Amino acid sequence: MKSNSQPIKLFLVVALSCTSLLVSLAPVLAKPTLSSSPSDRGAKTNLAQATAFNQPSLPSGPPPGGRVRGGAKRGGECEVSKLDLTALVHFTEGAKSVINVWGQTTVERPSWFFYVPYNKDLAYEVEFVLKEDPDSNDSNESNEIYRKAIALPEKPGIIRVSLPTTAPALALNKQYRWFFTINCDKQNKSPLTFVEGVIQRVELNPGAVKELQTTELLRRYTIYAQNGIWYDVLTTLAQLRQKNPKDAALQAEWRNLLSSIGLDDIAAEPIVSEKP
Repeated sequence: MKSNSQPIKLFLVVALSCTSLLVSLAPVLAKPTLSSSPSDRGAKTNLAQATAFNQPSLPSGPPPGGRVRGGAKRGGECEVSKLDLTALVHFTEGAKSVINVWGQTTVERPSWFFYVPYNKDLAYEVEFVLKEDPDSNDSNESNEIYRKAIALPEKPGIIRVSLPTTAPALALNKQYRWFFTINCDKQNKSPLTFVEGVIQRVELNPGAVKELQTTELLRRYTIYAQNGIWYDVLTTLAQLRQKNPKDAALQAEWRNLLSSIGLDDIAAEPIVSEKP
């Protein structure tokens, strides 16, 4: 009996050891991967869930107003398109259905994204203009900061417009009004097709600023979303998509982000110009 008990004890020890090992590994095996630096190098990105954008409240003072869509009308000079000219920016609807197009950035020279329903074969004049918002300065003047003629893309899609280093940097806590216009009538007899909004540069808390300096793009995207920094959210996600053009998770995140602000119809449109 004594000789038979030793193999049984050995078997029990091995079985218990394996069970303990599996239990210790269970949390690791079950934990989803949210982000990793290889995603910046073109590897597949794993997103545990869609990142929610924490939309901030409007600033105090007069409502910013604005226009997120600018469509051509039948009988006008612009070619009627399936989708309207659209600014990729969050907006709110106030009293009496007033639309407020307002967003924040943390950078001195941000980027804007627009869906343009026309291609370069149409001889339309397109322009981006940035001005100081008169409600945010003591002189109540709308001083022009930047004006740029924009070339229509090869095909309809989303384009990127960035404030260059040759233009003045955005000042902290100051609001600026931007316009993206399309002139389809060379005789200037028809009204412009345009979108318009307000951007304000803000500063994050020191902890977030420090983390942004050392973390990878996907984590930066999450930080901006949590803090309601729309322009930096969209630009960072566009950069991730540019680095990982075939990444299905990033494509889905892009669609989810735009759908969350009511731009479902634009969410699946291609980015045809990503140059700053």
